[in-house]
Amino acid sequence: MVENALATKKTGGLAGVIAGQTAISTVGKEGIGLTYRGYDIGALATSASFEEIAWLLIYGELPDETELNHYRQRLMQLRTLPAGLKQALEAIPATAHPMDVLRTGCSMLGTLEPESDTHTQTDIADRLLATLPGMLVYWYQFQYNGTRIDTTSDEETTAGYFLHLLKDKKPEASLRRALDVSLVLYAEHEFNASTFAARITASTLSDFYSCIVSGIGTLRGALHGGANEAAMELITQFKTAPEAEAGIRKMLLEKQKIMGFGHRVYKISDPRSDIIKLWSEKLAETAKEGYLYEVSAAIEKVMWEEKHLFPNVDFYSATTYHFCGIPKFFFTPLFVMARVAGWSAHIIEQRKDNRLIRPDAVYTGPMPRPFVLLAQRG
Repeated sequence: MVENALATKKTGGLAGVIAGQTAISTVGKEGIGLTYRGYDIGALATSASFEEIAWLLIYGELPDETELNHYRQRLMQLRTLPAGLKQALEAIPATAHPMDVLRTGCSMLGTLEPESDTHTQTDIADRLLATLPGMLVYWYQFQYNGTRIDTTSDEETTAGYFLHLLKDKKPEASLRRALDVSLVLYAEHEFNASTFAARITASTLSDFYSCIVSGIGTLRGALHGGANEAAMELITQFKTAPEAEAGIRKMLLEKQKIMGFGHRVYKISDPRSDIIKLWSEKLAETAKEGYLYEVSAAIEKVMWEEKHLFPNVDFYSATTYHFCGIPKFFFTPLFVMARVAGWSAHIIEQRKDNRLIRPDAVYTGPMPRPFVLLAQRG
């Protein structure tokens, strides 16, 4: 009986198992599709801003112009970090990974501004959307440059705000929009590992911050959130397209793993990849190391020819972020800044019709056996 049960679960990791219902997004329909509350990702990434997407995910519908303007103003007003949070960020060493900074910052904010009847789940979702960029860059500027920055800014978009804090100057419009598009693409992705972790935590009736910390901790893992960092490490090994082609073929012969290709859900292509690829190509035209786009394209070509694998969103996000002047170890934290919108939407949805998430397991250990007293063992 155990063998039969295992035979139906050979893929592992709950692949193919329906674990719940959601009205927030669809992923991988027909092997390629992605929608947020019924809207195709292509249309959203082309014409909408990240703030519109955050409102759509958290509040259920696209905002009108007045609602969007008010929402942007609200997020701008929520960017100030409390003194206790700044002290906690300053205590985190420079050797820490930025994902640990966000995990700790979120948890600390939860102790300073706990969830309550007057500080509701949507209040917290908005507060985190507003403060996560400031948490990260405040820590970075303090530990690496010895400065305590002002986390306020007149930049209306989350993308522009992050770049402004990071560079201490107004970002170019093309960089702002490229990052904005990437945040749209990363904002939501159905029952991925970090979202499911957040929903599991929510199902126990834990507080909102704990649910988000669960998501951050899960995204911290290399098999979920670190692919764009790994892709950047790969791409920067090569200086020309021919060198990249030869290098990747050699790596494949040696059975080395090439990060940024294929996907657990998408079978034909990742609909987000072509969108961010266009931005990588556009920014490469004026970037200092613009040749890295050609290197990336060469790697994509070999992976398709040799393995019939398509790039996922992480692959061209790597060069896009690099061309924006963003340090590599900030790539996954940017994922958090976007996905907190999706996590929040899922936590809210889980709470509306909650049932404790507690799956069964197939036991593979010893059959029942008698206990032997210590003096009689051996």
